[in-house]
Amino acid sequence: MTANKKRIPNRLSREKSPYLLQHQYNPVDWFPWSEEAFQKAKNEDKPIFLSIGYS
Repeated sequence: MTANKKRIPNRLSREKSPYLLQHQYNPVDWFPWSEEAFQKAKNEDKPIFLSIGYS
């Protein structure tokens, strides 16, 4: 990454979970488990991709 390129956090940056915060600069448009996520999937007729973490 170049010095003048700023990383923009996604909506996970508002979460408290250490796991979710690890992904706050990921370029994927992640949603935390929420009504907003389910409503967006329904409105766009798209499936939910659920990540439950890893160990």
